[in-house]
Amino acid sequence: MASTVDATVVAVFENANDARQAVNDLKTAGFGSDKVYVSSETTSNTSAAFEHREGGIKGWFKSLFGTAEDEHRQGYERAVASGKTVVSVDTPDANIDRVSEILNRYSPVDVHSDDFGSAHGVATSNVYNAGYQGSESDKLNAREELGLPVVEEELKVGKRVVQKGGVRVYSRITERPVEEEVRLREERVRVDRERVNRPANEADIRAGRDQVIEVPEYAEEPVIAKEARVVEQVRVSKDATERIERVNDTVRRSDVRVENLGAGDADIDTEYRRHFAVTYPAGDYEDYAPAYRYGADIANDERYRGREYNEIEPELRQDYGRRYPESAWERVKDAVRYGWDKVTGKTRSTAASR
Repeated sequence: MASTVDATVVAVFENANDARQAVNDLKTAGFGSDKVYVSSETTSNTSAAFEHREGGIKGWFKSLFGTAEDEHRQGYERAVASGKTVVSVDTPDANIDRVSEILNRYSPVDVHSDDFGSAHGVATSNVYNAGYQGSESDKLNAREELGLPVVEEELKVGKRVVQKGGVRVYSRITERPVEEEVRLREERVRVDRERVNRPANEADIRAGRDQVIEVPEYAEEPVIAKEARVVEQVRVSKDATERIERVNDTVRRSDVRVENLGAGDADIDTEYRRHFAVTYPAGDYEDYAPAYRYGADIANDERYRGREYNEIEPELRQDYGRRYPESAWERVKDAVRYGWDKVTGKTRSTAASR
């Protein structure tokens, strides 16, 4: 099975107590005891952990730095010999910064300082020294590779519901006076007396006995009743329509431009400066240098290779404006053309280029 260890981070501490605290923090952060080695006998992880490596601690240093009399190895050996404590951590490359941050909490010493009488050397490819930042070659060897991410934005268009208006319907009771006419009937009893002179018959005799005649009077009066009737229906509904709307925005992308640094670059730069002195006598070369390099770059771009400059100039104008929004095309276009001509072998005289 392939090893998961990409690098060994090494730090030297002035005393064992600092080393012990650093080791405790490493274990708390999840770095196991089998990945952490300490040169001090006073810690629980003693130098016996080095015995599985050939030759003990010195053999372990050789496994890191090689068998040659490497100044790094000599510096660490002198540190151990002077009583200092060495802590090393085997870790994947992705955890180097995390391990270094933990070790640096306890101020590791620089074994390459003048106190140890050693000049800065070049570390081996799998060693990263937490207490020594080193030269650029050290950093490259320790990391093995550098990368620049190319970041590009994507436009993602979604939808959300927003209120644009609406209708609110209220229902309430109101009163209004009404008037109606109704014909009413009323009765009144009228008693009339008339004088008569005739003989009384049997019916008259019977009627003359005690009796009571009661005739009631009736009258009509208005009676009000109300009946609720539905006279209108109000319905509320919605009609939905769809439309297509075109959304315009801008997205950004980081472009990584690779520029070869060769021996001939100084000569090219001299020619750019010579052309600049004639074409832009009142300007500052540093303001125009990106335009010269841009012209040289596009001449090597596969999108424009084999095409005439006049054909692609409108495209270049837009592309240059995106890359250098602070620089006006009309001001630098001659510099761009000169950079193009130098690469394509179509360099014209200064008078013609103007």
